[in-house]
Amino acid sequence: MNSFLKGGLVALALLGGALPTFAQDVEFTLINSSSHSLHYFYTNPSNHDAWGEDLLGDVGTLEPGEQGNVFIGDGSDQCLYDFRFETAEGNLLEVYEVDICELGSYTLTD
Repeated sequence: MNSFLKGGLVALALLGGALPTFAQDVEFTLINSSSHSLHYFYTNPSNHDAWGEDLLGDVGTLEPGEQGNVFIGDGSDQCLYDFRFETAEGNLLEVYEVDICELGSYTLTD
């Protein structure tokens, strides 16, 4: 292979690695298989410190045995997210580094 062609392939490979990753919107089913009423559900990319808005929003409460669709459309290009669940009784559960890019559903249990 001549040096010009080889140099072009190296430059192309470097350019391909420098292209920005595009933001994604993710939707999955949240299943409440716990014995608690879920009042709030917050997420954030694992590399951020602040929780986003309550994703249950209009749904309000996800009772035991219920499920609902969750939409994450925060413009992040990250796949690893942290989840924070708050129950009617005031219990908190935080789950770290959930891969939302591969997530079809998430089940909350006791």
